[in-house]
Amino acid sequence: MSEKEEEGSYPLKSLHDFLDELDKEWGGFRTAALIGMITSVLLLIFTPYVFLVLLSRIRRFDMGFIEVLGDIIFLVAVAVFAVYEISLLLRQYRFFAKWERRVSLLLHLEERLMEGKEEKSGEPDKNLPPQSEQSSNPRENPP
Repeated sequence: MSEKEEEGSYPLKSLHDFLDELDKEWGGFRTAALIGMITSVLLLIFTPYVFLVLLSRIRRFDMGFIEVLGDIIFLVAVAVFAVYEISLLLRQYRFFAKWERRVSLLLHLEERLMEGKEEKSGEPDKNLPPQSEQSSNPRENPP
């Protein structure tokens, strides 16, 4: 199988590429969730104002309840969906905040491992204890 066929059959070339792309996109997703929450809160604040304007229009023009029933249902639906969207975006924002730390720890671990791989060619890894401290039992010395 050629290299191009292998790249086409796998969604990612490596875990490094995946973490790199995830790190680049992460801030955008979190920002989008925050902007969505702010927009929904503004919509939710604006909805009672529109409802009050509708009530004053009913009084001023002596309109019946049936004539404005569609407007009232629409405003209630907007308020319900705005509250639901805020709760979803809040959960999404918390998810991104929680996992951002974990992904950054993975990136730092990967960098340390890559440095260790480069050092392995010549120098011993600084994170490992000296050979004299390591036991001869392989179960006591994890890789």
